[in-house]
Amino acid sequence: MWLIPMKFRFPLLLISCFALSSALAGQTPPAASTSPEQNSTAAPAAGTTPAEAKPQEHDPVANSSNEKTEPRSPKLETPPGAEEASERDTAATIRTIVNEVPVIFTVTDKHGRYIKGLKKDDFKVLDDRKPVDQIRSFRSETDLPLQVGLLIDASNSVRDRFKFEQESAIEFLNSVIRPRYDLAFVVGFDATPDVTQDFTDNSEGLAKGVRALRPGGGTAMFDAIYYACRDKLLKHEQSGPVRRAIILLSDGEDNLSHVTREEAIEMAQRAEVIVYTISTNVSGQKGKGDKVLERIADATGGRAFFPFQIRDVADAFASIQDELRSQYAMVYHPPDLVADGRYRTIEIVATREKNLRVRARKGYYAPKP
Repeated sequence: MWLIPMKFRFPLLLISCFALSSALAGQTPPAASTSPEQNSTAAPAAGTTPAEAKPQEHDPVANSSNEKTEPRSPKLETPPGAEEASERDTAATIRTIVNEVPVIFTVTDKHGRYIKGLKKDDFKVLDDRKPVDQIRSFRSETDLPLQVGLLIDASNSVRDRFKFEQESAIEFLNSVIRPRYDLAFVVGFDATPDVTQDFTDNSEGLAKGVRALRPGGGTAMFDAIYYACRDKLLKHEQSGPVRRAIILLSDGEDNLSHVTREEAIEMAQRAEVIVYTISTNVSGQKGKGDKVLERIADATGGRAFFPFQIRDVADAFASIQDELRSQYAMVYHPPDLVADGRYRTIEIVATREKNLRVRARKGYYAPKP
């Protein structure tokens, strides 16, 4: 037997222990490390979200230089990957709902008076220009819970009539929001959307949120609609059927949005939101912005109001209140539905009388494959 001098035994013992621990771990020391490049492809960096890859196309709030992001950008508070999961959940929900398409609509006569008491057989429905054979449910919706977003243009262009519009909006919310039943939130927007009062049924809180708005800055109206639909109404929890609506006060002129008008409309349609617009243009003539407001309201099943006299703003709010209590709700099964993500049109025709007009959203998006 070879005798190893004492001074060499301790280093050999360390080498043996190291080799034994590596063998037990099933790896060699170099394999335990990963290069920074490998880590960067495995997961997003801490503090980032998937939306930051294309902020201008999909996240108007993230593009803002305004630092007041807490109420307006809840996804910035979520961990990386959470928004992707949320979007997958939303897409799954849309696929479930779209197999039975829900539609809220209003019927008026040629004088604009609301027609109530109609039955399912008084209507014909075309989905993507094809007749609908199966209407699952039909009812008059005079008492369905409301989720209302009040969006007020706080840009410099509305400064002269801003105070009167605030008070008219407060009066509307006091009249339409029922405690423990309906909910509303307030968003002011100039260059960015700013939530001054989140979802509540408290009239004092809503009034405080409206009065907290201060005019100033540019106008990012499309961003505000997109944000209110996607991040507020679409993501808000609900225990049953509700009517989602936005009341938009603006002159319709947009000069700062990162999303387009049609992208804002698409998001409203996906969230099943009816948009009512009240023009703040008091020039006496319809301008370019008024046509934009008409397009948004018409595409979502809402209505555009043009109170050229400032005192008529209150009348516009009163008309919206009447309409919200005079609507029908229908759920039907679309024929030949294909999960291709394509836009499908909706047309509802009143067959009882030829002079009746039906106002509803123009269509919806089929689920994606």
